[in-house]
Amino acid sequence: MQPIEIIKAIEEIAPLAAAAGWDVSGQQVAAHRQDVAKLAVCLDPTPASVRTALEKGAQFVLSHHPLLLKAVLPNRLDDYHEVLRLLFQADVPLYAAHTSLDVNAYGPAGWLARALELRNLAVLEPVAPAVGNDLPLGFGLAGDLPRDMTVAQIAGIIARNAPLATATVSGPEPQTITRVAYCTGSGSSLLGAAQAADAQLFITGDVKYHTALAAEICLLDVGHHSLEEEMMLRMSRLLQQRLPETEVFFVPSASPFRPVALS
Repeated sequence: MQPIEIIKAIEEIAPLAAAAGWDVSGQQVAAHRQDVAKLAVCLDPTPASVRTALEKGAQFVLSHHPLLLKAVLPNRLDDYHEVLRLLFQADVPLYAAHTSLDVNAYGPAGWLARALELRNLAVLEPVAPAVGNDLPLGFGLAGDLPRDMTVAQIAGIIARNAPLATATVSGPEPQTITRVAYCTGSGSSLLGAAQAADAQLFITGDVKYHTALAAEICLLDVGHHSLEEEMMLRMSRLLQQRLPETEVFFVPSASPFRPVALS
């Protein structure tokens, strides 16, 4: 399969035109290669993930996070230089579906809404009109739970799919919750939109101290890695369905944050 066909399949799920203006979703590294039999999917294009992908025979790499958000010269022997070296040496292209993937609630970004069986969905920050669907493209979702739940019960559902080893809770914690909002990755800037959507719990990552201190609703910070790792796993499965002639595999990663071990 040609790389352009893979990119077309990716952009049907992650529309490039809807990506945030500050983002650099899309082709990250070009290659001469015109035939792809194996596609690797990962969260971050780190040297470890790219090396693993290439060792498993990947001829195209799709990541969620871009290689860089701002272009720089490869004038240092750092991780950026190493990823470029690995890809150039193997003649393998790299594509990033970052905010272009985040905005599509009907794609892998909506996995938690489906896992929690949320109803009456609303997009927290719409960016483009709906195209053949009820929901517009945009960041974050809010929805009603199928029944009243506690934070612990909701966390338990998340934990069946994504690790919560570094998760924290802040803000007032109600006895039961009927409406939830979430944004994968670093979405605490949408806290106000979550409150406006009548959510009693907002799930995201990278919540800052003062945001937690002033929170008027409960915040469940699952870390930047947790929900997005599962999202990209599901993206790999979806692409395998859409690209049956290509072998698609997922390259797992671990959060860079670890609990402190006490002696």
